[in-house]
Amino acid sequence: MPKASLDQIRKTTHRALTQSGAEDWIAAHVADAVTVAESFGNRICGLAYLESYCRQLGTGRVKGDVTPEVSRPRAGTVLVDAKYGFAQPAFAKALPQALEAARETGIASLAITHAHTCTSLGYFTAQIARAGLVGIGLTNASPVVAAPGGKARVIGTNPISFAVPDGAGGMAMQFDQSTTAVALGKIKFAKATGEQIPEGWAVDKHGQPTTDPAAALEGSLKSLGGDMAYKGWGFGLMAEVLGAAMTGSAISRNVKPLLSPDGPPHDLGQYFILIDPATSDQFTARMIEIAEGIAMDPGARMPGQGKTPSDPIDVDETVWHLAEAFAAGSA
Repeated sequence: MPKASLDQIRKTTHRALTQSGAEDWIAAHVADAVTVAESFGNRICGLAYLESYCRQLGTGRVKGDVTPEVSRPRAGTVLVDAKYGFAQPAFAKALPQALEAARETGIASLAITHAHTCTSLGYFTAQIARAGLVGIGLTNASPVVAAPGGKARVIGTNPISFAVPDGAGGMAMQFDQSTTAVALGKIKFAKATGEQIPEGWAVDKHGQPTTDPAAALEGSLKSLGGDMAYKGWGFGLMAEVLGAAMTGSAISRNVKPLLSPDGPPHDLGQYFILIDPATSDQFTARMIEIAEGIAMDPGARMPGQGKTPSDPIDVDETVWHLAEAFAAGSA
């Protein structure tokens, strides 16, 4: 498996996107997200997505030449229309106003409408936390999840992310997870490698539990929570309501497969809540108490604590060669 530096990944991704039709500043934001994902070992949201980005730029499924439009309809409400472009540049355009709104009012929302898939939500909530605010993010996706007891796909993996500042420009904690028992990518990986999946991850098209990844992909994923999957289902619905209804974007049931090169734009929404911890004069003291309580057990830690990026990293040979081909304009 070849190695690549983060600088190589960033530059190659940027070139691949601009060669495929994205404007320079848009490609820079997307390349940064890809690089960050790879640096933390999140390959599903890294270079693995680059081929779809480039091919969808070519077919027009995602727009690489649009300028997001930011508005602030209320004091604590920021809305940005991504105009069927990438979520990362839309977020970047709106974040300064959202931070300002949260510091003025104590809490604010940042809603992105008509966007491409944002892949890793943690990429966005980390920026909020590093700016000194608590960040909550939610989004929806193409349908792969049935309601508990059902078999029709009605919502996506619908991830949520939560990030807390440490008061020094970093994060005290962060999690970024789907509301399903497992990420869809792990089932696809199991199918590609000929492995079985644990029972409880998915059901087949008849609504029956399965350990066959191929049957799982024809069926639906289960919400997190095991025997109490209705709890994860509730979180998935929460992400659906805020990610779709509050942004005026597509509901999961109407979103076509995210990686398909052809088809209508994703038209997804991402919804972020920004909270100023300064509204509580006990925030820092209580955070210290929480962290100390967790640290009483050896090896226990806050979610995301201690994570550091790797550089260089191992990259999948096939994926990397394809990225280089797109960058050279020969894919």
